[in-house]
Amino acid sequence: MHYDERFKREMMETDIAVGSRDATFRLSEVRLGIIPAMISPYVVAAIGERHARRYFVSGEEFDSAEAFRIGLLHDIVEVDELNESIGRILSNVYCGGPQAIAAAKRQISRVANLPITADVVADTARTIAEVRATEEAREGLTAFLEKRKAAWIEPAKRKAKQKRRGG
Repeated sequence: MHYDERFKREMMETDIAVGSRDATFRLSEVRLGIIPAMISPYVVAAIGERHARRYFVSGEEFDSAEAFRIGLLHDIVEVDELNESIGRILSNVYCGGPQAIAAAKRQISRVANLPITADVVADTARTIAEVRATEEAREGLTAFLEKRKAAWIEPAKRKAKQKRRGG
């Protein structure tokens, strides 16, 4: 497969990437006399500077095993197992509180590549205190203590079933 720029950008922005065993990838812009500028922050974040240097400059095709090895993919499955694999991952994601998931994603962006300093530790303590004070956190912790599912899980399960049915 050869992906267009829009697909590549969406691929690089994903939190979890699963590919089929027969998928191939290429950052071929240099072969057109241009560069992968728009997707470069995402690619470098996913695969690192050293691998980006190779694939940005060579434009060579690489397979799913290489994409996994360099960090572009989290998992590789047979093509006929792709939907099932993604469904399992989504089922797990849908168990998380929607606001907590969004906050966790923001937190990753905030602390990625920072040295652990007193300021970072203080900031993370403030962040968890703010998140713990939300209604969603109270519901999640109460559900845990009461040994029941959090309120957001059933609607998420319905959403996951609709997605599996193509709706």
